[in-house]
Amino acid sequence: MSRTLQLTEQLIAQASVTPEDAQCQALLGERLKACGFECESIVSGPDHFRVTNLWALHPSRRANAGTLVFAGHTDVVPTGPLNQWQSDPFTPTHRDGKLYGRGASDMKTSLAAMVVAAEEFLAQCPDPAFSIGMLFTSDEEGPALDGTVVVCNQLKARGQRLDWCIVGEPTAVKQTGDMIKNGRRGTLSGKLTVRGIQGHIAYPQLARNPIHELAPALTELVATLWDQGNDFFPPTSWQVSNIHAGTGASNVIPGECVVDFNFRFSTESTVESLQQRLIATLDKHSLDYDLKWTLGGRPFLTPPGDLVGIVEAAIQGETGLRPELSTTGGTSDGRFIAQICPQVLELGPPNATIHKVDEHVAVSDIETLKNIYRRVLENLQQREAAAAP
Repeated sequence: MSRTLQLTEQLIAQASVTPEDAQCQALLGERLKACGFECESIVSGPDHFRVTNLWALHPSRRANAGTLVFAGHTDVVPTGPLNQWQSDPFTPTHRDGKLYGRGASDMKTSLAAMVVAAEEFLAQCPDPAFSIGMLFTSDEEGPALDGTVVVCNQLKARGQRLDWCIVGEPTAVKQTGDMIKNGRRGTLSGKLTVRGIQGHIAYPQLARNPIHELAPALTELVATLWDQGNDFFPPTSWQVSNIHAGTGASNVIPGECVVDFNFRFSTESTVESLQQRLIATLDKHSLDYDLKWTLGGRPFLTPPGDLVGIVEAAIQGETGLRPELSTTGGTSDGRFIAQICPQVLELGPPNATIHKVDEHVAVSDIETLKNIYRRVLENLQQREAAAAP
């Protein structure tokens, strides 16, 4: 059994359902300390939802050295009905060349691959030309309020330099290395309450129906082209997720109508521009309304350049694949890291079974991913050493 597979199985065996870490970070931290990392546990959140974060740094002794960070999460989503799993989700199980267990793909394989890659690299290059960081949280699958965002705020306050980051999210489609996420769309949600006047449905002249008043504005918002997108992002999308009104009686005009909606937006739009345009449409239709916003994350993009080139070369060297760059999918903790790190990519195993019953990863993908991560370190070392005065 490879050391990467062994560590992956050890992590899967821990029932670290968000926000529980179940000692995964302690296990990883001991491995990292043994190869020269300085490890710090950062605990955050209320008593009923305590979140554990690990920040580990292998500092370079060279002046003005850059820092490459590997980031990920030890928490997993709930298992769902246990009787639907072919084997216990927290008992690593092999079938037909695949490793089954909750977190096998999302994302304990990536965590093991990161740590073992660092161990192997530092064994051959104990004094690299750059610093190596590891940022692990137990709140990525939860509210994401006390995890990576807390650590990033602390690192920013300390003046900790981050230059490149690889997040271990499962990004591959068919085999590890066939896709890299070089950005993610932003997410901005709103709750719109349109006020009317409740009344008897037989006397509409004595009431004011908020559904009727909202309808023209809603039609206009649905038809709005918010932006054209760009080479990396599709056009911004505005979608209604819920509309609620009424008292439950068929003869009552409601007094208010509540609409939940969400923008998934590209780098061609800003939070402020989207808010202003939506409000202008509501005001145009003279609605009496209240509007509450929730910003889930701003978009980020790492265009082809330093980190993309290094990762592409690592993938091609290990697998022969030419990875596709993509910004599809939902949000990740990359949105927080991108606020303090100029180049952020996501690279991990195939994502076909994430969050599903019988989540699994091909055993062959585990060592491949570790080797890609190690090659990233080797490629960066070669470049940084050549650039050093």
